[in-house]
Amino acid sequence: MATKQIKPTTPGQRHRIAPVFDEITTDRPVKSLTKGLDKSGGRNNRGRMTMRRRGGGHKRKYRVIDFKRDKRDIPAKVQTIEYDPNRTARIALLAYADGEKRYIIAPNKLKVGDTVISSETAPPDTGNAMPMIKMPPGTFIHNVELNPGKGAQLCRSAGTVAQMVAKTDKYVTVKLPSGEVRLVLGTCYATVGATSNPDHFNTTLGKAGRSRWLGRRPKVRGVVMNPVDHPMGGGEGRASGGHPRSPWGQSAKGKKTRNRKKLSSKFIVRRRKTK
Repeated sequence: MATKQIKPTTPGQRHRIAPVFDEITTDRPVKSLTKGLDKSGGRNNRGRMTMRRRGGGHKRKYRVIDFKRDKRDIPAKVQTIEYDPNRTARIALLAYADGEKRYIIAPNKLKVGDTVISSETAPPDTGNAMPMIKMPPGTFIHNVELNPGKGAQLCRSAGTVAQMVAKTDKYVTVKLPSGEVRLVLGTCYATVGATSNPDHFNTTLGKAGRSRWLGRRPKVRGVVMNPVDHPMGGGEGRASGGHPRSPWGQSAKGKKTRNRKKLSSKFIVRRRKTK
């Protein structure tokens, strides 16, 4: 069991379902693999707000994660499983045989003392990174690259997993958690297994303040604003707001925003499931 129901000693604890940190082995990260993290509050370099509802939040240190897994053919032993405040999945500290240490996204069920490796000839065991063309069809994977050597871009959050379902001479077919099926170059690397902390989505914050600790500011509905602030605002009494729109007038219900002319669209075999 990776979650626990909190006793209702306060109103904020009454409905809270908290995570359990049984798999965490240390509470101090490796200093050489951390760096400072600045807050933007949703503003760009001109001070203009480009992302709404951001701000505040607890102070954090960023853990440098090895998404490329480019230390090839050198076995590494898992030293610790750690909490990372910057992501939902757990991270694992690897100690390589040559003495170097790196953080990776911890696969589910990876334990301290396990040995992992990144290699073209690696066996398809949990935590090993290898080109997808070398994997047997049906392998469950995460940390999926889209361009060789760029680093993992897909399936990095808690409890996510993709599946390599087929392969040709050059491409492999990957089924993503969204239901989308797409072609990826077989030389792209991926890590075997699912990501850790699969019960993250069973947790409940319990109070608004916990969202503020995460840097999330309140969300205000457009229909309760004034017309100067939102196209759906204003009106006498309670008004429905008319057609659902963004503050800038873009349709908010079902408008297609994906650019089908982009290069990546031609690699999509089946688009993700729609309601």
